[in-house]
Amino acid sequence: MFSIVYITAGSQEEAKEIGRKLVKERLAACVNIFPINSIFRWKDKIDESEEFGMILKTRSEKVRDIEKRIKEIHSYEVPCVVSFRVDEGSVDYLKWVEESVD
Repeated sequence: MFSIVYITAGSQEEAKEIGRKLVKERLAACVNIFPINSIFRWKDKIDESEEFGMILKTRSEKVRDIEKRIKEIHSYEVPCVVSFRVDEGSVDYLKWVEESVD
């Protein structure tokens, strides 16, 4: 089984650093990074900020390892780490993900 993991970061630099570490450590096959505008409730206040989203492609059994690693390296007190199972996809692409993640 495969999963997509969505994570947010406070800056492009932090997102790239996290992405590089996760790929280097073979927890993710690929990390896409993109700018986003977020509106959220934090400590009972409504806040807005520019953030960077990350979409990771990985094997489903690595999601908990990714969550643990994010908690170790992320600047946020409560980082966003959510996953979605991949039901279907390109056989060749998913084979590459399988081979790229330990």
